[in-house]
Amino acid sequence: MVGIYLTVLIANMGGHVDLIKRTEVREAVGTAVGMDPVMMALPVEERHRRIAELVAIEEERLGLHRPFFERSVYFTRDALMLRLGFAERMTSDAGSRLVRNIILERLPPTLLLFVSAQILLFVTSVLWALALSRGYGSTMDRIVIALAPTSAAPAWFYGIFLILIFAVVLGVLPFGGMVQAPPPEHPVAYALSVLRHMVLPMTALFLASIFLAVYQWRTFFLIFSSEDYVEVAKAKGLSSRALERRYILRPTLPTIITSFALSMIVAWQGAIILETVFNWPGLGRTLFTAIGHFDTAVIVGITIIYAYLLAVTVFLLDIIYALVDPRVKVGMEGEQ
Repeated sequence: MVGIYLTVLIANMGGHVDLIKRTEVREAVGTAVGMDPVMMALPVEERHRRIAELVAIEEERLGLHRPFFERSVYFTRDALMLRLGFAERMTSDAGSRLVRNIILERLPPTLLLFVSAQILLFVTSVLWALALSRGYGSTMDRIVIALAPTSAAPAWFYGIFLILIFAVVLGVLPFGGMVQAPPPEHPVAYALSVLRHMVLPMTALFLASIFLAVYQWRTFFLIFSSEDYVEVAKAKGLSSRALERRYILRPTLPTIITSFALSMIVAWQGAIILETVFNWPGLGRTLFTAIGHFDTAVIVGITIIYAYLLAVTVFLLDIIYALVDPRVKVGMEGEQ
């Protein structure tokens, strides 16, 4: 609740957006009156009175007649109840102003790109780190450690260089977008076009995180591989594969599941700058547009759904821990 209320305050700039809206209302009413010959024929005092009445009616329609603090509380309440309402300036491609429709329209491209990238990154980093933990101190291990700081650069930074190399210089991949224009009519050709457009942004996301992720997981696996029970298992003559499966991966399974689940939630929001750089029609770019247009309803709508998804994920993870982690016991209070 605190996070959503802060989002409402920030999206409205502490009430300054209301001042902007009131100014826009006065300008719109003044322009409409200036183009109406009947209104212009009225005496000056009468015309000003009519303008004030029209401004008051429009402000009441938009809810601007109430204090900002009161409006922010009602806005937070509606957001928590998932009553997302209507966008103030944005519309979906179908022309709908419903925030729900705008989000649902932009959600599939974001999920397609970021979930695919996160799955590729997660599987590659875990398997690569597991292999490095077997060869601690090897040349490849040192290379990964040396390249780990490259993850300090964001994905859009790599994206710009990838566009320069593969789109501008070599011309083998598109600059951006989700599909070629005009879109292919055949489903297979359409899918191939989408995959071709996904190569550069997925590569940028992969390069921005892979070496640090491998380094983190490799360190994590090394810590567990030095436990006493692993040394005992080695003394029993178990193979390296059996050791990894039973005594390293099994205890780390809750952490692996948590990392994967949270990465999927993060992927839901997309990335504002990356989607803008690659002209990808996802939620990140939609959020960027909403911020530029001061469209509070869209900003809060995207944030509240992310908050609920995060809360549900954390709740489900607690249940999953009890199923996969033998150290977690579930029972009635007072049971022995």
